Formats: sequence, C-alpha cells, structure tokens
Amino acid sequence: MMDPLAQLAIMWTSVFFAAVLAHKTRLTPVLFFLFMGAVLVNTGILPHETHPFIRGFADIGIIIIMFALGFEERTVNFIATIKRVWGIALFGALGPFLAAYAVADYFWDTKNVSLLCGLAMASTTVSLTMVSLKSEGLHKTAAARGIMTSAVVDNISSLLLVALLVPLATGETALTPQGVGVILFKVIVFFLIVLFVARWVLPHDRPHWLSRLPVIGQYGIKHVLSFSEGEQSVLTVLLIALLSGLLAHQFGFHPAVGAYLAGLILKEEYFRTDNDPKKDYFDSTKRIIDSVAFSWIGPIFFVHLGTKILFDWEIFVSVIPQTIAMVAGIMAAQIASAALAARYTGGFSIKEALMIGFGMLGRAELAFVVMEIAYTEKSIFTREVFYTLMFTAFWLNVSVPILIKLWKPYFKKS
Repeated sequence: MMDPLAQLAIMWTSVFFAAVLAHKTRLTPVLFFLFMGAVLVNTGILPHETHPFIRGFADIGIIIIMFALGFEERTVNFIATIKRVWGIALFGALGPFLAAYAVADYFWDTKNVSLLCGLAMASTTVSLTMVSLKSEGLHKTAAARGIMTSAVVDNISSLLLVALLVPLATGETALTPQGVGVILFKVIVFFLIVLFVARWVLPHDRPHWLSRLPVIGQYGIKHVLSFSEGEQSVLTVLLIALLSGLLAHQFGFHPAVGAYLAGLILKEEYFRTDNDPKKDYFDSTKRIIDSVAFSWIGPIFFVHLGTKILFDWEIFVSVIPQTIAMVAGIMAAQIASAALAARYTGGFSIKEALMIGFGMLGRAELAFVVMEIAYTEKSIFTREVFYTLMFTAFWLNVSVPILIKLWKPYFKKS
C-alpha cells in the first residue's frame, strides 16, 4: 500500500489546484475537491483503498468543519430556527425516501433493496452544503440556518431509521416497541448532556450549587481560554469539539453532529477576560479554526469522499437508466418537498425556500454508511444497485454547489 504521507501529500497538492480552479471559475472549492478525489483514484494515482491514517484524517476534517460552522452560529438563532424547520426535516427526508424507494422498486422489485435505497437517500449532508454556502458568503443567512438546523434534525431522525430499519431489512431483528424506546432514550440523554454542559458547566458564572464544588467552582471557561494569553484557546476548543463528537458517536450519531453542537454552545463572550475586557481571543481563535477547517484539514474529507467514486465503463453504461431515474426522482422530490415545507411550515420566502431545497440535495456520510452495510457487510445490494446509488450520490453532490451558485443572484435580489 502507498505510504500514507505520500497519499496526504498528493491530496494536499490536489487541494491547492482545486482552490486555484475554484478561484478561476468562481465556483465553490468543494466541487473541485470531489472532482480531484475521483480523478486521482480513477487514474491510479491514489489507491482504491486509502490508508487508515487518511480515513482518520478525513474524519477529523469533517469534525473540524462542522465545529467551525457551529462556532460561527449564535445559539439563540439555532434554537429559534428549530421552531421553523420541523416541516423541512420531516418532508425533506420523506420526499427523497419515497422517490428512491419507488425507483428501486421499479427496477429491482425487491422490498429490502428498495427500503435500504430509500434509507440511503433520505438523509442530506449538511457539511457539503454549508461549505458551499460559506464560499458564496451565504452561510449566515436565514436560509443557511434553516438548512443547518433541519439537516441536524434530519440526520438524527435518519440515524434512528438506520438503527430501526437496517436490522429489519436484513432479517436480524423485528421492529419492537422496546427497540424504538431504547433509541429514543439515547437521543434524549445525549441532548440532555449537551444541554447540561451548555447551561451549567461552560458558563463562567454558574449556578450557586456548582460554585461550591472544588476546582470547578473556582474556575470557569474564561480562565481556561485566557490561559497563557490565549495561546491554548485553539487546543481547548478543538478538544471540546472532539470530545463532543466522541460522545455523539457513543450514542450512535455521526461525530459531526456532536462537533457542530460543541461549536454552537461556545459563546463569543467566553473569550473575553474579566480583568481586561479589551482582550478578546475570539477572532484569533476563529481565524485559526477557519484555516484548519476550510484550507488544509477539512478539504481532505471531500477529496477522500471523491475517491469513493470508481468508474467502471461497463457498469457505468449498464446503470445509466437507473442513475438518471434515481437522480431526477430524488432531485424533484427533495427540492419540492423541502421548498414547500420551508415556505408553508417555516414561513420562509420563496427565494429562501428554493435555496433550502437546493441546499438539501447533497448525500454523503449516512448514505455511504447504509451502502457499505447493504453491499459489503450484508450482501443485500447487487453491484448494479451499489453503483447506481454511488453515481446518484455523486451527481447530487455535484449539483449542490452549482445550483447554489446559479441561484445566488436571484436569492440576493431584494
């Protein structure tokens, strides 16, 4: 196997050229990161199976990206947006699930295959969309918050469905009230832990009963972040992001969900010292986090994602009808369901609703998890089904930055 440092060097080189191409074409770098990964693996420059070091590096990349995006968001805006996005999360996942199920049922006529195809295509990828929005300067808009919040809710609900439907489709277990109860209990406990940390552990001025505890009661988050003139603030916040991601993983969620919530609960006021209000370590910390997330570690996640697209001419030609039908069906269902829900349940404008619909087209983490289980582990998917979903995910991911770019002039019009 190729040396992992050599693989990383090749990927970083491709990241640089992707950034140059993005600058020249004024398109989001994410599109070129994915393209570079696909080119490198299909030309044999990178191996089909990347080194575990690279896979771990990519995992760190998505965790830092999601933390950086949450770090920019105000908690109050996120909470306020949840009230608006329940319909987007529900109908935005139901639409593509039904579309993928219908297409799979038409071509392969196997209930378990259709069920898992629908499940793989039900969940949107928030990281691709948010990075695309950031590159266009739209990541702080109400539409971006709607996409982010609904995608987090969508991710959580989709993980619930994975836990429920995969064992059911593989015949390992039956759907029981006890199983559903355990999963719901995990969701509640996870968010209660995050709420406890946000409300009672992180704030500098804690409730009276916590202030009595040794060490914890005497020092707060401001002391930690301002230690040694703020030199350890980046290490501190990244550690919080990683621990939150690990906690989410223990509860069965994607670590990116935990990392985003970690960024969300870290308030800008925590980076100001009480002794000298003029000292504020937030901007310097954020600048370093953004550099790590969007310039050199984060992009590896997208390049690595592109390496999953292996082009075999024979199989490519054989699944063209299925891929076209799947892409067209999911695009229509996703845009229509998410946009209509955003307009009529969330109260977004028509321009914002369509941007939300476009932004929820991407498919990544959960889709590949389901495909790996169904194809590699359980052998439920045939090679034809697997490549149809792989190509579908690829074209849906490519469409996100393009549609956001094309819709931006209309979106920004008053």
